Amino acid sequence: MVATPIGNLADLTLRAIHVLGLVDAVACEDTRVTGQLLRHLGLDKPLLPLHQHNEAGAARGVVERLAQGQRVAYASDAGTPAISDPGAVLVAAVAAAGHRVLPIPGASSAVAALSAAGDTLAQGFAFLGFAPAKGAERRAWLQAACDAPGCQVLFEAPHRIEALLDTLAAAAPQRRITLCRELTKQFETIATMPAGDGPAWLAADAHRSRGEFVLVLHALPPAAAVDDALPAEAERLLGPLLRDLPLKQAVALAAELSGAPRNALYQRALALRAAGEPPGDADEA
Repeated sequence: MVATPIGNLADLTLRAIHVLGLVDAVACEDTRVTGQLLRHLGLDKPLLPLHQHNEAGAARGVVERLAQGQRVAYASDAGTPAISDPGAVLVAAVAAAGHRVLPIPGASSAVAALSAAGDTLAQGFAFLGFAPAKGAERRAWLQAACDAPGCQVLFEAPHRIEALLDTLAAAAPQRRITLCRELTKQFETIATMPAGDGPAWLAADAHRSRGEFVLVLHALPPAAAVDDALPAEAERLLGPLLRDLPLKQAVALAAELSGAPRNALYQRALALRAAGEPPGDADEA
């Protein structure tokens, strides 16, 4: 499993070059993309198309080659295989047939984005990949991402980035995000800001909506720190509102009535939901 560059060809490792030169064939997500990479390296190898639409059948072909004693590499179009790319089905089939699977590490856009995000509160991260394209499934997926307190990494295509940032701005305006566009390429852009500033940042330059995006949703501060920041009036309001309203509406109304910071209220509401506390009971007693 050979990781390939996500933009800059200089990021291809020496070991990856060695392996691609050594194998008998290269299975790949797109023969045009991988063929161009091999030509750049001065290599000429049989290319075996293996993508999301034919992965199971193509994996059987790779297993047959391995049974004959051949060595086969797999490369997706960019980055590390099986990370929001084909490859997992191939690995499972090869392992089930009793053959070795060797990872050849290298570029990963998710890890590259995390390294530049500066999320000092993160303790690990969740990789989410691409959001569903549309409809209720997309809205629920994005709301779940906003509700989760930990650091998360997601991908988005250029034609949906505006809608994504609008959703994040409405759902969690104070949450810090890092936007990474065209990582390792000529027009690489990395910017960190509150999610509420995302739509204006995108609209400020038409070029910013071009290219693939990696977004890092920074981890939320610990709940204890939020509790100390909230006045008693805000705590008193938040409980009953959470009992009767969706989280987002409860937070917005509590912020309007108490004047407390929306982000602090949002994080406290998440903590209450996560702890399963019955909102409002103590206040009503």
